[in-house]
Amino acid sequence: MLKKKVELMAPAGNFESMTAAIQGGADAVYFGIEQLNMRARATMNFTLDDLEAVADLCSQHNVKSYITLNTILYNHDLSLMKRIVNEAIKYNISAVIASDQAVINYASGKGMPVHISTQVNISNIETVKFYAHFADVMVLARELSMVQMKEITQAIEREQIKGPSGNLVRIEVFAHGALCMAISGKCYLSLHSHNSSANRGVCIQNCRRQYEVKDRDEGVEFHIENEYIMSPKDLNTLPFLDQLLDTGIDVLKIEGRARAPEYVKTVTHAYKQAILAVQDGSFSKEKTDAWQAEVEKVYNRGFWGGYYLGKKMGEWSDGYGSKATTKKIYIGRGVHYFPKINVGEFKIESHTLKKGDQLLVTGPTTGVLEFTADEIWVNNGAVDSAAKGVSCSIKVPEKIRASDKLYKIVDS
Repeated sequence: MLKKKVELMAPAGNFESMTAAIQGGADAVYFGIEQLNMRARATMNFTLDDLEAVADLCSQHNVKSYITLNTILYNHDLSLMKRIVNEAIKYNISAVIASDQAVINYASGKGMPVHISTQVNISNIETVKFYAHFADVMVLARELSMVQMKEITQAIEREQIKGPSGNLVRIEVFAHGALCMAISGKCYLSLHSHNSSANRGVCIQNCRRQYEVKDRDEGVEFHIENEYIMSPKDLNTLPFLDQLLDTGIDVLKIEGRARAPEYVKTVTHAYKQAILAVQDGSFSKEKTDAWQAEVEKVYNRGFWGGYYLGKKMGEWSDGYGSKATTKKIYIGRGVHYFPKINVGEFKIESHTLKKGDQLLVTGPTTGVLEFTADEIWVNNGAVDSAAKGVSCSIKVPEKIRASDKLYKIVDS
């Protein structure tokens, strides 16, 4: 049984995903503001104008809020960085996640809690001691084994290494999601090929593609079959989460700010249940198999245990894109909600909705709802299907909003 409180930290690329993370049981969410974060290229980023609403949403649900300010900064970025930190302080954001010393120095000087990002590549206790002058939470390098992680957490306890708050330094590790082929994400491939720096948050992910090898002496080319040799499978620690938590780490981080809200809710919920099972002593293979089946339904590149189990080399994907066992198909949008009878009205805009379909509704306030179309009503009459262009009514488990998106879930 686990006695220590472990914080589960989930990604939020937009309000839909943030609400989904809260629904999944996250203790904290992390998100990007403007372009100074490692997902700056993604369309899903918050703006400074969103910060008050983000703070209010997290406060309502007693969830911690962390801003990612973890890119390399240039001189022209400093004014925006300072503005973001100042606004974060104004709205009581819980902490900033940083790797550049400019952010670390400015935020800590302002009294803003700092978390050290994985890009710093913390791999030993002396580095922990150094950053303890600035930060209470540190993400360890992804390349460490669980043995190395436990040595660090035990040294923090033994030597009573404390951060600016006066509390012992807390250690955070990645638990699930995409991995980079480079050391803790510090890659230069995208910069070299397209002048688009991963370390500035604008990686084009050309490592995820298939490549040919050419013999420069004779010009012979080989097509590399069945393996994307620079594209690692996704990290998945569910099968050995009890061992991971036994290392003494304090925070589990789920990767995925560029992924869909149903991914966020599904993965967050699985890890929340797994943490609770470790805490109450009911963690078992039967349960991990069930959680595994759930996370396989949403976006993934295949799974492996990362370097935590002592592996020295990555496991590479054998295909492009997702290996999810299910996929969503957009079929319409919300129109109206009838609260007395818990019915949602939807406009079908694509494909056909059929009785018995597995449905998914997403929206900024709604988050993620999953349910079955047990009954479909059109013009006050029950029907077996609703085609494109039709408005129909369906029983829903919770309130839906106008403009919520309606999908049906099918096998991949």
